[in-house]
Amino acid sequence: MAKMVLLAAFLSLNANDLSNNASKIELTAEVADEDVTTFGSGGWKEVLGGLKEGSLSVTLKQDVAAAGLDSIMWPLFGTLVPFEVRLSNAARGASNPGYTGTVLIKSWKPIAGDVGNVAEVDVEFPTSGAVSRVVS
Repeated sequence: MAKMVLLAAFLSLNANDLSNNASKIELTAEVADEDVTTFGSGGWKEVLGGLKEGSLSVTLKQDVAAAGLDSIMWPLFGTLVPFEVRLSNAARGASNPGYTGTVLIKSWKPIAGDVGNVAEVDVEFPTSGAVSRVVS
């Protein structure tokens, strides 16, 4: 089994490459477990997969310069935007799949942090619709 260290992951929101601002990326996909247990289940719970959902959590280094992070994110607040994440900023391929979809920019923290600390933004965006694994 191959091992890797996450050194240069890729993050794009609304076609904006935010990789240089990102220090953490976490894409989660889940499916609801729907109980289909009957008296014929022999005393064991039975489940089927139901609705799927996902979320994209990121930690970003804040930048309020004219073309910086905050000027990109603030207009997106409350909107659905396309995203793509990859383990590496290299081109998509069989050994570097991209995960794509749409997220709701549900929250934005223009100011967050303690005195003397790096200005960072921790946010979580719910996915809307399907998340795809793309290799080309």
